[in-house]
Amino acid sequence: MSEEAIVSTHYRACHLCEALCGVEIKVENGSIISIKGDKNDPLSEGYICPKATALQDIHEDPDRLRHPVKRVGEQWQEISWDEALDLVADKLVETKSTHGANGIGAYFGNPSIHNWGMITHAPNLFKLLKTKNRFSATSVDQLPHQLIAYWMYGHQLMVPVPDIDRSDFIVIAGGNPMASNGSLWTVPGFRHRAKALQQRGGKIVVLDPRHTETAEIANEHHYVKPGTDAWLLFALINVIFTEGLVDLGRLGDIAEGVDQIESLVQSFTPEKAEAITGMSADAITQLARDFSAAERAVFYGRMGLSTQEYGSLCQWAIQLLNIITGNLDKVGGSMFSLPALDPIKGMASKPGHYGVWKSRVRGLPEFSGELPCSVLAEEILTPGDGQIKMLITGAGNPVLSTPNGVQLEEALVSLDFMVSVDLYINETTRFADVILPPVSPLEHDHYDLALIVFAIRNVAKYSAAVFDKPENALHDWEIFSALGDRVASRLDVSPVPTFLPEQILEMGLQSGPYGAMSKGSKSSSEKSNVGLSLAMLKQHPEGVDLGPLEPLLPERLCTDNQMIRLAPQELVDDLHRLQNSIRESESSNAPFLLIGRRHVRSNNSWMHNSLRLVKGKPRHQLMLNTQDADALGVASEDHVEVVSRAGSVKVVVDVTDNIMPGVVSLPHGWGHHRNGVKLAIAQEHAGVSANDLTDELFLDQLSGNAALNGVPVEVKPCK
Repeated sequence: MSEEAIVSTHYRACHLCEALCGVEIKVENGSIISIKGDKNDPLSEGYICPKATALQDIHEDPDRLRHPVKRVGEQWQEISWDEALDLVADKLVETKSTHGANGIGAYFGNPSIHNWGMITHAPNLFKLLKTKNRFSATSVDQLPHQLIAYWMYGHQLMVPVPDIDRSDFIVIAGGNPMASNGSLWTVPGFRHRAKALQQRGGKIVVLDPRHTETAEIANEHHYVKPGTDAWLLFALINVIFTEGLVDLGRLGDIAEGVDQIESLVQSFTPEKAEAITGMSADAITQLARDFSAAERAVFYGRMGLSTQEYGSLCQWAIQLLNIITGNLDKVGGSMFSLPALDPIKGMASKPGHYGVWKSRVRGLPEFSGELPCSVLAEEILTPGDGQIKMLITGAGNPVLSTPNGVQLEEALVSLDFMVSVDLYINETTRFADVILPPVSPLEHDHYDLALIVFAIRNVAKYSAAVFDKPENALHDWEIFSALGDRVASRLDVSPVPTFLPEQILEMGLQSGPYGAMSKGSKSSSEKSNVGLSLAMLKQHPEGVDLGPLEPLLPERLCTDNQMIRLAPQELVDDLHRLQNSIRESESSNAPFLLIGRRHVRSNNSWMHNSLRLVKGKPRHQLMLNTQDADALGVASEDHVEVVSRAGSVKVVVDVTDNIMPGVVSLPHGWGHHRNGVKLAIAQEHAGVSANDLTDELFLDQLSGNAALNGVPVEVKPCK
């Protein structure tokens, strides 16, 4: 007689992108039989994208490491946790003793913020090591957003988001939430929310060099030349001041520097912007009028604006647009969340810092303790005091995710020692001497600590593990805790005091704005003090709804005088660089500008070993405008060579009318053909790496953020 099937149902948040969709996972006799959206989740309301089902693929992936491995020649050998952790701790202490604290470098990738154990416990190790050579995916992503939030509002996490469910008018510049599910904007089910906005008479305008999936559903789309968005944004501000459309509303009492902004934008006329951006002066003027006239409007800009050479100026201008029209901290405008575990006003939270130290070789400034990853390779390759000799990576693949991946490969080969906390042997971790794999994502509990800051609604959700942790396996927080204990012992110092992740969560919830220990806030709603606790979250696996976003200013501000700084001097000074860009643009002879793109079935470099996500028509071709293809004499499916200052790739062409002439698009995260990679499915769908073309010298000079869009390239037919 067959054993009776035992089916269990589990609820959790999908952690594979920023949308945090609620999922229902059914398990029969230890195997996943279904993953679908949880209709009771207060944020996603049953919506999921195709990535959610890949949770099963990651869990069951035969290429996923289950045990620590050590490099032996060109082979990998399984070793015990004690041997692995002792070896790494010995090397950390040896490197620190021989080369100083800065002889150790660290890089943490995008998935590290999707795993709360890494957030809670990795910092404790670095408190012991005291290295200044810390890097992360922040500086190929959202660094300008956070720098502007720090300068204007006093804290790097005070990044407001569009209140889409109550807005009448949204402008999306350099973002594609139809593909990303929102980025620095946790907005699951964007399509139906956008449709609802339009059905109530609202309008969506997209500004982008490509006719994206979001542009397809928008009311208007205007093409903008890559890297010129700052000119467009300041021209919009110019029109609003010139035509007397400024209306700060209640923000007038808490914003300083309005007159200075009016003076600064006088030279950014729509006519000048037209010549630079490709968007007509009439269209710029009309957009400024429409945006100002809308009752509840919001301007949002994302990767296309942040990862370019004027990324900080772009994000500054977007905040200014929302402020001078009175749409910041306003229902239906640009609003701040109030997370249950508050990283801004909560216990142990503090604002960051800028330029306290600089990188050794090029002198780029740190921000909140991290250096721009565009300098990582040179900090490894350049001899001298402070040269990185040992590298720690955590959930990262910078060979595919950061500029000039080929140069970084050369740097990684030269290291004395490298250790990776990672599930896979990928394009980066293949250079490691030891790999320490944490458990599967479904084998640990989860509470989102980072992305919920950017959510369109205040919610709290605790996700229990679906499966028990296997014997002789470690959570990521256990790995960092064990390393910290060993390093402290070898340095003969006390280990950094710590708590279990659940204890940290409980203390944060209890003392947070909705917890029993909360003293309440003038800026929080009557739903505060609901007695939120971990026990309550465990009783409600679907999540607890804490209400819509509400106005939080000025109490939420972290500036010394609780005022919004409209004109930080660093940004004012950087405007001269933008004004000089006219001459630089005129002298450039690059025939094409390279941009990236997103796809709903992918997330950076780490979702390509799932067959259900990569199957079907290849999507890593080079998009090329029809006119440009005719001039080059190429057609779809032909191969071309793309050449930049940093390198070259040969890639298949996709000829389309959905991109500006003179612009080409190649998605990043591909390029899985490299030797030594142990990702069988990804290697069958290898593609090429856009970051073999991006340039570590091409960046936003103010923040150090990599300029991955607007990269000058040549395109040549392959003979």
